[in-house]
Amino acid sequence: MIEIVNTGYEVLITGMLSAFLAQVIKFFIFTIKTRHINFKIFTTTGGMPSSHSAGVMGLSTSVGLISGFESVSFAIALGFALVTMYDAAGVRRAAGKTAACLNKMMDDFYHHDVQAIGGKLKELLGHTPFEVIMGAIFGVLFAIYFHRYMLVHFA
Repeated sequence: MIEIVNTGYEVLITGMLSAFLAQVIKFFIFTIKTRHINFKIFTTTGGMPSSHSAGVMGLSTSVGLISGFESVSFAIALGFALVTMYDAAGVRRAAGKTAACLNKMMDDFYHHDVQAIGGKLKELLGHTPFEVIMGAIFGVLFAIYFHRYMLVHFA
């Protein structure tokens, strides 16, 4: 049997599960807000909470719990997480706003026949700072819970 507790496997599982569960939460929030089921939410970027933030903070918190919060491994993981979250709230959000502006211009110019130029650009690319923070908090809390669960049940 593969040892998972306090290994890189736990770190990977924590990161992937926290990102996946954030997408599930995002699906339910979208469904409740719009009263419409849209399974594409599972594969889209943007929205509440940020699954990217949840994944990278879950991963880095897991590294800290296993290797120590003073370790070089944790510093690298946290640096990676901060860059990812900055990108989600900064660059990707700006790209989404630009896409929305271009879509509006093309809609006006082509008089509602945007398919003539290849269709609309994807607008929901990034996150608001609040969505990033909520994703990060979820990732940290999930990592702590999962680590404790693994210790109690499998160590």
